[in-house]
Amino acid sequence: MDKVFVEGLVVDAYIGVYDWEHESTQPLVLDLTMAWDNAKAARSEDLADALDYDSLSKAVTALIQQRPRALIETVAEEVAELILTHFKVPQVTVKVGKPQAVKAARQTAVEITRKAS
Repeated sequence: MDKVFVEGLVVDAYIGVYDWEHESTQPLVLDLTMAWDNAKAARSEDLADALDYDSLSKAVTALIQQRPRALIETVAEEVAELILTHFKVPQVTVKVGKPQAVKAARQTAVEITRKAS
């Protein structure tokens, strides 16, 4: 299966378990890897046959900015569900990084892989 990538998608979000983390937004950095058959789009050169990664990125951003969350694990699960159901992707890997979580680290992150049921 072919893959489509969205790497380094930065979304400002209210995220964290501490009250102070909900006083201002923090950046989350997402890497998305989606299984997708690119052959039809390559032949037709029609966006309708492709995975519209611009629309997908906007939908992911809107989902994350909808409401505050405590954990990046929750963000990862909700993003995976959105992509699998709304964009009809058969499999997705979602990595959510939180650069400001640990001062001595470049970022902390979780990564999940989910398949359509």
